[in-house]
Amino acid sequence: MAFAEKLKISIEDYLQGELLSDIKHEYVGGEVYAMVGVKRAHDTIAMNLIAHVHAHLRGSPCRVHSGEMKVRVQTETDDNFFYPDLHVTCSADDTHEHFNTQPKLIVEILSDATERYDRSEKFHHYRKLTSLEEYVLIAQDTQRVECYRRDEQWDLLLFQQGQAVFFASIDCVVEIGDIYEGLCLGNDGDD
Repeated sequence: MAFAEKLKISIEDYLQGELLSDIKHEYVGGEVYAMVGVKRAHDTIAMNLIAHVHAHLRGSPCRVHSGEMKVRVQTETDDNFFYPDLHVTCSADDTHEHFNTQPKLIVEILSDATERYDRSEKFHHYRKLTSLEEYVLIAQDTQRVECYRRDEQWDLLLFQQGQAVFFASIDCVVEIGDIYEGLCLGNDGDD
């Protein structure tokens, strides 16, 4: 009996394919994975946060990017491309047309379909970025923001309803209510 062989594609073929595709794909070790669609809450949270971060960064060398811009995580043995929901880069060297390589801040908005992956494998890859100072996970169903900050190790800070979220990597404070503006969440902050 013959087994199906996994075919890996080149980075060049992946990047070219993304320019032509109607859907986004992440590239992990030569394999390509289709991205799932988002719900209204996900989109609302992303847009609210992008608006606040964009206004905060105005006049600085830093730029906020939406889930349409890829982040490349490249090591000696690994080469991957991801679409974080939001990321900030401040490096003058981050000028590639289709992806960034030196984000300071990466934000993922959790969903039932992606939460496990965002917390484990994706975070495992993101931690390889020497530029990354914060990795943030935002819940959709309750006002909860988990901020992992790199110091000697990755430390977790939890922000909930009624608190202000501090993104140390970009020196930005956002009220958690502003992140969730426009959403009606039952039992906000209660787990």
